[in-house]
Amino acid sequence: MLPTEFDVTDKVVLITGAGRGIGKGIAEVLAEAGADIALNALTSRHVEDTARRIGDASGRRVLPLVADVTRSEQVQEVVDTVIKQFGRIDVLINNLGDAIFKPLVKLPDKQGETISDGDLKSVVDINLTAALLCTRAVGPHLLERRGGKVINISSYTALRGGREAVLYSMAKAAVVGFTRTQALEWAPYNVRVNAIAPGLFPDPVSHGERGIRALEEYAARKAPLGRTGRLREVGLLALYLASPASDYMTGQTLYLDGGMTL
Repeated sequence: MLPTEFDVTDKVVLITGAGRGIGKGIAEVLAEAGADIALNALTSRHVEDTARRIGDASGRRVLPLVADVTRSEQVQEVVDTVIKQFGRIDVLINNLGDAIFKPLVKLPDKQGETISDGDLKSVVDINLTAALLCTRAVGPHLLERRGGKVINISSYTALRGGREAVLYSMAKAAVVGFTRTQALEWAPYNVRVNAIAPGLFPDPVSHGERGIRALEEYAARKAPLGRTGRLREVGLLALYLASPASDYMTGQTLYLDGGMTL
């Protein structure tokens, strides 16, 4: 039996960008641990099937929600729906993220596109603005109840950087700063804000077999632990941050990257 501090039974968790990948991995673990889950995605393509599978496997209530959480009015609709359906929100997980890999300006020895104004807006909106909007929408509910958890998903590139990853690294580093600042602001009200910065976590739906092999080969060369991460491992860390076990932690970013940032 696990220590009671890890118990999340009947907690209500809202996860953005959760139709596949890391969000799906987090949802699976938290539902298995007894939480009820609201899964958000931009389209119904994956999220409805994911919700059904997780609900069937765990016996928990799993609600799929289709919305663009880079738009404040849709964010508020999502939050209102979750509170109406489940009665409250205990944990918000800002997982939505995506990357565009292009150089800032043309490199002398390379061909290809450089970062456009549209790329800048898209990457910042998806990785940073959505987290801010969702936290702003859920915040009054958590503050009124004098408790709750916000978990932001950053990236190891926030610390390490990467070639042609300036937009992604910049946005994910901003998530780290946002986490620290919001944690300070809400600490007096018993609301904790932390972040997870994953390394290489391939997903069959997102990367395909060829992409997974490429990431595994890269991790074998570059990660001190010599492998990619498993999606369930992010879920297990999220379980710690969502549970009372982490009640004395706030404002921290935990790098779950196989040693990539060492």
